Amino acid sequence: MSNVKRKSGEKISSDLSKMATLAKAFTAASDWPDKDEFLDVIYWFRQIIGLVIGIAWGIVPIKGLLGIVLFFAVNMAVIYVYFSIFQKVDEEDYGGISEILKEGLMTSFATFLVAWIIVYSALYAD
Repeated sequence: MSNVKRKSGEKISSDLSKMATLAKAFTAASDWPDKDEFLDVIYWFRQIIGLVIGIAWGIVPIKGLLGIVLFFAVNMAVIYVYFSIFQKVDEEDYGGISEILKEGLMTSFATFLVAWIIVYSALYAD
């Protein structure tokens, strides 16, 4: 019985931790004592950006290298604005600006490509 209570308590604690992280992610100039927590937020934020841009590019219908270049430009710009202007973090705490900008970039690119191809193919395939 105590084992069940402990597992239930761990789940509640985990859920509260996730909610606290989510709240910090949407609060300007939050304090990030755990550097991995901030990088996790950047990672998942990038996945959402990749999905949204992929769907948008598929609907618009953008094709070719232009779509890829625009994806990287928009993705990098949004992340840069988020961490430097909204969160106001010191990039040197995370290994420099390049480390933050690289966090989750390739998985976001993969998410973008899959969404872009599926939406474009569904709407414009012959």
